[in-house]
Amino acid sequence: MRDVEDGSFETFVAERSTTLLRTAYLLTGDRGHAEDLLQTALIKAYRHWGRIDHDDPTAFVRRVLVTTHASWRRLSRVSEFVSASPLLSGTSGLPGFAQPTSDVGERDEMTAALATLPPRMRAVLVLRYWEDLSEAGTAEVLGCSVNTVKTHTSRGLARLRELLGDTAGTPTRTASSGGER
Repeated sequence: MRDVEDGSFETFVAERSTTLLRTAYLLTGDRGHAEDLLQTALIKAYRHWGRIDHDDPTAFVRRVLVTTHASWRRLSRVSEFVSASPLLSGTSGLPGFAQPTSDVGERDEMTAALATLPPRMRAVLVLRYWEDLSEAGTAEVLGCSVNTVKTHTSRGLARLRELLGDTAGTPTRTASSGGER
């Protein structure tokens, strides 16, 4: 407990809680659930603070966020998240969330589409693209193989393209393409 007493935990929370809250929010799709999830993760981190690698305690807390969220979903047996509003509506004035810009509509559309993905696929995309983790880092946080991360990334991006009507990144076949199948 000595490390906790030296103020390093409080410093960590002050520096990283906003980013971790954003991750929790993207995982849960609800501000209240995200706050609860982050609080639970920070309590678990506090209990183990003396044993956590202090070079990167964010990795430990991020993993706790993902695993706790997954266990909550299993316990609640919720199969679908239904929201009348996009995930990030009303968050622009909150610390850590982007200020309104001309791309608000696109961001809202993207987060609403993200909310429709299965939890594991959503977690992979959040960790890869919002948290900017590598495939190996994402696999470590989720406790799965790199190939699983690649599969979920590929399928998740394809599903988002489908939901958002984006065909620019999807190759199309034409009759003049040489007939390869």
